[in-house]
Amino acid sequence: MLDFLPAPARGVIASLLLALNTILLCSFLFCVALVKVLPFALTQRLAGWLMSHTHEAWISNNKGWMNLVRRTRWHLSGLQGLDYRHSYLITSNHQSWVDILVLQYVLNRRIQPLKFFLKQELIWVPVIGLAWWALGFPFMKRYSKAYLEKHPEKKGKDLETTRKTCAKFRNNPVGIFNFVEGTRFTEGKHAQQKSPFKYLLKPKAGGIAFVLDAMGEQLESIVNVTIHYPGGRPGFWDLLCGNVKDVVVHFEELKIPPQFIGKNYDQDGEYRLQFQGWINQLWQDKDALLEQMHREYPARQ
Repeated sequence: MLDFLPAPARGVIASLLLALNTILLCSFLFCVALVKVLPFALTQRLAGWLMSHTHEAWISNNKGWMNLVRRTRWHLSGLQGLDYRHSYLITSNHQSWVDILVLQYVLNRRIQPLKFFLKQELIWVPVIGLAWWALGFPFMKRYSKAYLEKHPEKKGKDLETTRKTCAKFRNNPVGIFNFVEGTRFTEGKHAQQKSPFKYLLKPKAGGIAFVLDAMGEQLESIVNVTIHYPGGRPGFWDLLCGNVKDVVVHFEELKIPPQFIGKNYDQDGEYRLQFQGWINQLWQDKDALLEQMHREYPARQ
């Protein structure tokens, strides 16, 4: 434990450990990626196994420096029943970039490492695009409304392309992640949206619907996560400095309504309204849960 050091010193040490962890494991990952391109099923399976465990090792090492700078008090509930062998769609409220490391910390090796959909163009981002490809992040190709107006024959082709990309997950479990709010909560955004919720921004149903359109039949369930920080929303530097004293996380596993599988969110208006209503109800329940968390876990010194 480094809590005897001043917070800025802990932040510098944690930053160096995070950088070292990323450099070393990405270097190994890129070497394994050379094996992945070989056209042999055995080498591709071996490369996939190594990459997945490298991803988990990176998260485990991050857990190490998080515990080193501070013994955060974790208040967890609802984790029972999650299975490493199953595929899940995970969603959560979004308050800070710390949310991602919190989810990785808690879910590592309980389910498969979290992945999220990326625009196809991002594969060309130097270094990190290769890392995403190597780790098997699904890339999607989506056409703009303006493009589809000029080329109506392309309607549905983006989803078809994404389904083909996701076909590799049919025999390999995966954890697909999506922030339904689409952006981090701030008081300014909350006021600008005129959000009907006290602790949440308005949900954007399109992203999660796209995942269900592309791979709904492959998913075991949706894991609905609610995160609360009793000490207030932390920044990433707060995490590095060990200033996050308490984290409250509740997990709720939801079966995917069968009527939402195999539908096209963009082209089916009736389905779109039903799905938006379902997501809005989830958000009402989440807002009520956050209200309860604020009462049960007030800020502590």
